[in-house]
Amino acid sequence: MAMVQRQQKKPAAKPRLTAEDWADAALTAIGEGGLAAVAVEPLAVRLGTTKGSFYWHFANRDALIEAALNRWSEIHTEGMITEVEAEPDPRQRIRLLFGEAIASAASDPLEVALLATASHPQVTEVLRRVTERRVAYVAELFAELGFPEPEARRRGLLAYTVYLGHTQLGHAVPSALPAADEFGAYLDEALDVLMMR
Repeated sequence: MAMVQRQQKKPAAKPRLTAEDWADAALTAIGEGGLAAVAVEPLAVRLGTTKGSFYWHFANRDALIEAALNRWSEIHTEGMITEVEAEPDPRQRIRLLFGEAIASAASDPLEVALLATASHPQVTEVLRRVTERRVAYVAELFAELGFPEPEARRRGLLAYTVYLGHTQLGHAVPSALPAADEFGAYLDEALDVLMMR
């Protein structure tokens, strides 16, 4: 009788995690529980790996937090700016920017969690940098609409405070905001006021 040899299948190798994977997991944790939720062991469990993977990419927890905050800045600021820049009309760019930013903030508590920990030194720095970049970009859009530079800057700042207020209210008291079927008209009216001459 011939012996049949069975080849044992090796389990498929897990893809190596990147520093970006860890930063994304840290951002998810921050959105769910603030900075305190960024802990190596629970993140390793979430990612299905060991702490060794973490230490391959990061010297310590602070380095992970820094990477996560930089990733947030890149995705939610630079990425969004790049996305709306495809629209040639500055008025439509403003509408697209605010529509996208508000929808993103409504579905993801991350920005509100970061604002709640604004006094943490690492968060303070990234919020300062992100705020300056966002306000400057919106001011550029108002300047493209023909507003003089100082007024474009003031309107950019006002528009950004409207966004932050809407975001905070959307997480604290969502029932105070317009229903989904009224949101488009609400956004148009708010932006018309901001762009009024």
